[in-house]
Amino acid sequence: QLQLVESGGGLVQPGGSLRLSCAASAFTLDYYTIGWFRQAPGKEREGVSCISRSGSITNYADSVKGRFIIYRDNAKNTVYLQMNSLKYEDTAVYYCAARLGDHNICEDMDRWGKGTLVTVSS
Repeated sequence: QLQLVESGGGLVQPGGSLRLSCAASAFTLDYYTIGWFRQAPGKEREGVSCISRSGSITNYADSVKGRFIIYRDNAKNTVYLQMNSLKYEDTAVYYCAARLGDHNICEDMDRWGKGTLVTVSS
């Protein structure tokens, strides 16, 4: 079954770091543009970061720019989101999603994972 599986979420104190992983099951991420999205309680889902298939183009929401880094390791069939200097407002369920092809932005995603919860709390 073709799946995206997120991992790495958890409880972290403000100012701390986490690294989220997005791994693919039964297909290769090499052919996909990958995005990270999040949904906080009571809020709509929002885009966090996006990386093109080639890895040459990345973009970030203004709220995470300078704190989060997206990168991919095609040998491990995994895309990562390194989250630093975490804030209370980063608390959300984080989802990764894939879109076939090489794209500059993450929209109209084809496949979605089930999400991993990140809680920033003291």
